[in-house]
Amino acid sequence: MTDDWLTFQAQAHSEFSARVDAITDWDAPTPDTEWRVRDLVRHVVLEQQWIPPLLRGLRVSEAKQELAPLGNDLAAEWQRYSALATEAWRSASPGTLVHLSYDTVALEDYLREQVSDVTIHSWDLARATAADESLDDRLVEAVWTVFEPQKETLEASGLFASPVPLADDAPLQSRLLALTGRDDRRDR
Repeated sequence: MTDDWLTFQAQAHSEFSARVDAITDWDAPTPDTEWRVRDLVRHVVLEQQWIPPLLRGLRVSEAKQELAPLGNDLAAEWQRYSALATEAWRSASPGTLVHLSYDTVALEDYLREQVSDVTIHSWDLARATAADESLDDRLVEAVWTVFEPQKETLEASGLFASPVPLADDAPLQSRLLALTGRDDRRDR
């Protein structure tokens, strides 16, 4: 596993933490049309909760038994599970295979997936809370390398809305968001 992706994981968590700190309305709408801010944060916290048991080699059914219900203070839960996930990534053996619900994948593939998820949701949370929407340029470039090769299958996965048409010369962050069905233009 490259240190770069561990650095990107820390950066993505820093980006999300800054947006969690900006929340004043937990019921505000988000770019994820089915979710309010509370739902979005809960989703990201739950994803982090899975990481330590999965990186220890547990299968999904085994890991599920270890998951505790989340408390009402989602900001505190984020801090807790972000720290636990970060420690799990840093202490994981590079050759680890991770048993996910859809496949068994290499550790770095799962790390790239998680970094990408937290990064995109950092922007979602920024848009929902009127926080700074700009993401770290190097982080955006890294996540682009994950999503761009999948551009033909992202929408078909059911996890993303249709890509937003955008000029090829648009900023990379805008193109990344557009690829995942998000439109960062304010005049729309």
